[in-house]
Amino acid sequence: MLYGYFAILVYILIALGFAGFVILASHVVGQRKSTATKLSPYECGMPTIGPTLRRLPIRYYIIAMLFLVFDIEIVFIYPWAVIYRSFKGFGFFILGEMLVFVGILIIAYIYVWRKGALEWE
Repeated sequence: MLYGYFAILVYILIALGFAGFVILASHVVGQRKSTATKLSPYECGMPTIGPTLRRLPIRYYIIAMLFLVFDIEIVFIYPWAVIYRSFKGFGFFILGEMLVFVGILIIAYIYVWRKGALEWE
């Protein structure tokens, strides 16, 4: 019964062994020269201007959270769109439910907009 899983176990052991070998070989063979270029901070291919660590305004995080909230809603809308035609007798009911859902999203978006949370200074 467990004989069928033996091939998977061998495959996992070979993969782990190869990964360990590559990491060990790069550590043994690789160079360890610290230069000013290697130690300088790197971001987007551009040299940094000013201090590399700085505080971001709280508005940045609020916009990021709002983006996630409104973006995650696609996770709920996409499966609904895929299975909509399979509900033959309940088409208008399911469409109404989705319109209520999108309406709540629009109301939330208008609320956030009027509060000024989407304004970037």
